[in-house]
Amino acid sequence: MIKASIIGASGYTGGDLLRLLLMHPEVEVNKVTSERNAGNHVTKLNPNLRKFTDLKFTSVKDIGNDMDVVFLCVPHKTAQDYVKQFYDSGIKVIDLSADYRLRKKEDYEKYYTEHKYPELLGEAVYGMPELHKDEIKNAKIVASPGCLATSAILACAPLVKEKLVDNLIIDSKIGSSAAGTKYDLSSHHPERRGTVRSYKPTEHRHIAEIEQELSLVAGSKIKIGFSPHQVDLVRGILTTVHATPSKELKDVDLWKAYRSLYNDCPFVRLVKDKQTVYRYPEPTVVAGTNFCDIGFEIDTNISRIVVMSSIDNLVKGSGGQSIQCMNLMFGLDEKTGLWYPGLHPY
Repeated sequence: MIKASIIGASGYTGGDLLRLLLMHPEVEVNKVTSERNAGNHVTKLNPNLRKFTDLKFTSVKDIGNDMDVVFLCVPHKTAQDYVKQFYDSGIKVIDLSADYRLRKKEDYEKYYTEHKYPELLGEAVYGMPELHKDEIKNAKIVASPGCLATSAILACAPLVKEKLVDNLIIDSKIGSSAAGTKYDLSSHHPERRGTVRSYKPTEHRHIAEIEQELSLVAGSKIKIGFSPHQVDLVRGILTTVHATPSKELKDVDLWKAYRSLYNDCPFVRLVKDKQTVYRYPEPTVVAGTNFCDIGFEIDTNISRIVVMSSIDNLVKGSGGQSIQCMNLMFGLDEKTGLWYPGLHPY
């Protein structure tokens, strides 16, 4: 059994990660930490886990090194020291913050803050199995991607790999759970209910990792436009990509590009079915699952490719993807503990 601990387990990300780990057949959850909730049962904050665990939150100072892997669900900058500490102890680290996602120190400092351990940026592997499966298998530090970045990268990667497009404009709609449990007026229910609100329509932090990963796939520098919006959902992301084709394309060209890259990727589903209500990706269809649904169309009116992708921001965009990486790090089938459908209706 893999002994796993979670540091910072009191938020939505940590709570959903715990839910998935408790159901994993090859994992024993060792300890979960929360400084504010130390001594309390985890079910006080996660009522869905009643009868599934008797674990209590503990303080991080009591966590020790009796584990095989540690998941870090703490804020950006805070994770830097923890990654260094556990890496030096020989424990495999999966960091769900942004602290080790970017390969260049100057990029991290532009979008976030000063990095205390830039030498470890080269040790960390970007935790997207669809693009870095072999690297993840041998990694000691995995940097779990951002949720918005996950939906955008998976939607765009086949387009840039096959050099099918010249420009990428990415629009994402995201649910309120992405804002976390900390109160903010923008996520307060009366302020958010029934709204579609644009935030950071330019220069969003996730641009850095989206451009980084798409440039690696393309083998050349990729620049994007990216604008996210808050919508009246709890879970879920719907990303719509508007791309200018680099040459005349047919539907079959897009099918080939997406099937070629994702043929061996169990959690990517291509969705394009005009004989059903569920013609294209929808967030409710993937809610609670580790799937990314992707669909596309060619707009001949103005020579445009439209690609849609949907994920659950707390699963494929966070805890589920990090467990998918853990499975690869420990030689398990990447689907282990994650292979189940969502709910319908939801």
